[in-house]
Amino acid sequence: MRATTLGGTGVRVTELSFGTAGIGNLFRPVTDEAAFAAVEAAWDAGVRTFDTAPHYGLGLSERRLGAALRGRDRDAYTVSTKVGRRLEPHPEGGRGDDLAHGFAVPDTHRRVWDFSSDGVLRSLEASLDRLGLDRVDIALLHDPDHHAEQALTEAYPALERLRGEGVVKAIGIGVNQCALPARFLRETDIDVVLLAGRYTLLEQEGLAEVLPEAAARGRSVIVGGVFNSGLLTDPRPGAMYDYAPTPSDVLDRALHMKAVVERHGVPLRAAALRFPFGHPAVASVLSGARSAEEVRDTVDQLRRTMPAAVWDGLRAEGLLPRRVPVPAAMPVVEADRPKEESKSRGGDRPGGEQR
Repeated sequence: MRATTLGGTGVRVTELSFGTAGIGNLFRPVTDEAAFAAVEAAWDAGVRTFDTAPHYGLGLSERRLGAALRGRDRDAYTVSTKVGRRLEPHPEGGRGDDLAHGFAVPDTHRRVWDFSSDGVLRSLEASLDRLGLDRVDIALLHDPDHHAEQALTEAYPALERLRGEGVVKAIGIGVNQCALPARFLRETDIDVVLLAGRYTLLEQEGLAEVLPEAAARGRSVIVGGVFNSGLLTDPRPGAMYDYAPTPSDVLDRALHMKAVVERHGVPLRAAALRFPFGHPAVASVLSGARSAEEVRDTVDQLRRTMPAAVWDGLRAEGLLPRRVPVPAAMPVVEADRPKEESKSRGGDRPGGEQR
């Protein structure tokens, strides 16, 4: 699988990054075996970039990812995690669940917003313990929307020091909005922006500031949320968009897009996955999965031949503005699949891991 370097950091990311919220029991339970199989399928497909966070399943995502990668050559893959939400034991933990925050796990811990310097250090240390690693490659400020000043004046300098000391190799911000990452790109020396849901077939808000700023400064963007909460995988009444019910006009547009791309033999989800690579600042697309089958389908869609007629058709129908860059027409082939074979590591399966 193709890979690129984030800015001038030396950190390599594959064009597809594996998002681990799903294996942290996002919305519904996933077994340890299914979670491990999903990571294994991603590895077999050549994915070498994995994104996690304490927020995902109150640490379950980090524990499962670390267990699934155990025994792999640490220099062969890239891991990113996030800071800003520390986990503290819940005083009455375990009596309920965490579904109010979207995760089907016992509420053993509670999240504490903390973008202080000490909070960054404590959060990262706890993440390394859950992952079972001695380092992460990328550390991201996680959704500091309502804590922007503290993130800029306390959390960011802490990450900058950690990067200077070699504790992490790249630092950045992960958000679902554009104003704050654009500000960070202008005012700090971050290496990467994880931009979720703001640069997709349906919405190109990121093209106004974030992507041009990143490109001009030699920084990189990882695009998440390319399906807009699932709408672009299967647009239909009742589908979600931006974590809420889809407005009727947005649904009509998605259905129109589906009809256009399918005329050229391309599923809508394949076009959604490939679209962000039209911009030179985009280094990787982040997509989550909770099973090996979902991983394999995502990889298959990303590798589909994408005719130029797909983008031309969307533009002709007024569904994609002319100013929006699109990927070059080219087949996505398996020629760059890693040569090494997947190793059998039955003893590393996290089947008995506790939540």
